[in-house]
Amino acid sequence: MLLLVTVVFANNFLNARMAENEFSAVKQFMQTVGLQIDDVAWTIGRTQTVSYSSKFGQVNFESSALNYTVYVNGTTYFASYTTGIILFNMPVSKYSLGNNYYESLHPSNRSFLQAGTSAPVSRVYVMEKLPMNDGNFIRIVVAPIIRVMNSTIFTGQESVNYFKFYLPILSSGSHPRYSQSITLRGSNVSVKSQSGVTSVKIEVSFPKESIGFDSDFFNFENQTVYVNVPSGSIIEFYTGEVIVSLGLHV
Repeated sequence: MLLLVTVVFANNFLNARMAENEFSAVKQFMQTVGLQIDDVAWTIGRTQTVSYSSKFGQVNFESSALNYTVYVNGTTYFASYTTGIILFNMPVSKYSLGNNYYESLHPSNRSFLQAGTSAPVSRVYVMEKLPMNDGNFIRIVVAPIIRVMNSTIFTGQESVNYFKFYLPILSSGSHPRYSQSITLRGSNVSVKSQSGVTSVKIEVSFPKESIGFDSDFFNFENQTVYVNVPSGSIIEFYTGEVIVSLGLHV
């Protein structure tokens, strides 16, 4: 009996270490996915497939999990965009860091608006939030966020300020799960612009908060962000649709 108990303990300990190591490796994989989204979102037809290896977890896609609404010049409605998210789910029975555990992977801050040419358009983080409708998991999340870049163009005697916003829109593809892989395909690029802008406000909301994908799950720094723009600026809001397919290739 003592030998049996020892063997069971050793096996459980080994599985726990394997799950921990696997989760650590998938952190890097999901950061790669975030970078690949930026790579394909702005070129129609561009496709990237990234593979992972997991014994204890699985990648899922959750459609229409985030909504961004943009207002200009105070409260004037400009546009609204809804996007899905990508998740790696590992059961807490295999690996757990405790309920409400949170860890930023990239970027280090929690804002949904990032400034600069090298700013990310995906936020990658770890979240363990229990319970949720789809099960009890510790998760690595890839959530689309917004990049903003500004420039000033001089035309004769006047200067014009441009603010360009970029947001990938993740849409569901097919999910045959022939393999442990994610395929990302750039499907469409759109832009909406407006001149004479004096202010920009962006709000994030959570269409699936009733099933647990709420403000606590996403843990953004703020749910409303104001962008200071010089009076008379031109804004351009680019969206790139990315079709997400799981296990598309053998």
